[in-house]
Amino acid sequence: MESVLGSFLMNVLTAILIVVVGRIVVKWLVKLIRKLMVRWNVDPILINFLSSISNALLLLFVFIAALDQLGVNTTSLIAVLGAAGLAVGLAMKDSLQNFSAGVMLVIFRPFKVGDFIDAGGVMGIVEKISIFSTIMRTGDNREVIVPNGRIYGGTITNFSARDTRRIDMVFGISYGDDLLKAKNIIKDIVTGHEKVLQDPEPVVRVAELADSSVNFDVRPWVNADDFWPVRAELIEQIKLAFDANGITIPFPQMDVHVNKSE
Repeated sequence: MESVLGSFLMNVLTAILIVVVGRIVVKWLVKLIRKLMVRWNVDPILINFLSSISNALLLLFVFIAALDQLGVNTTSLIAVLGAAGLAVGLAMKDSLQNFSAGVMLVIFRPFKVGDFIDAGGVMGIVEKISIFSTIMRTGDNREVIVPNGRIYGGTITNFSARDTRRIDMVFGISYGDDLLKAKNIIKDIVTGHEKVLQDPEPVVRVAELADSSVNFDVRPWVNADDFWPVRAELIEQIKLAFDANGITIPFPQMDVHVNKSE
């Protein structure tokens, strides 16, 4: 009886020692993992999340080892935990999809906080990237929370990824107007704008002889931050210059012919 009690007490002390030493080792390992991820320039969000996951899994391993020392059938326990994990995984399928997409977004960085993007059916400025969702601010100052699964599973357009952008505009004039005069007006306005880049050189050319107009392609380059204001200014200035010089911008018309029966 005493030998059995002594053996049980020894197993309990060993189990306690496993837990104590195991927690110290786990803490050291998690700290080491964090240092390695920092050295590899991993995103802080991912560092915190992976550190928490690593800490939980390692502690689970320590407690299973301690229970095994006490004579608990850990094989059955592991099977139960596995089945429970599978059930939880199936129940949280969408959340896991968003999580995996969030990890991919953090690792591959198709955009960063402050970028203006079109993704997941929303166009706006990225304000926060978390593991499960991305918070964006739209042009009319609405806050939109987009699940990461929708973003990573679709097309991502990052308007802030390049320092410069090209403005694509089309201007049409009437067939009776002076084509070269209109072309020179457009070119003078575009090249004279202080925020239009001269390299690459702005493009102004006849693009199409349409049904009711002669269309010009106008393609100046600007710094990405200047895209929208410069585009609006150029459209306004060209329209005013056309009006001042008698250049007509055609608009859809319909001729109705009425046959009078005698």
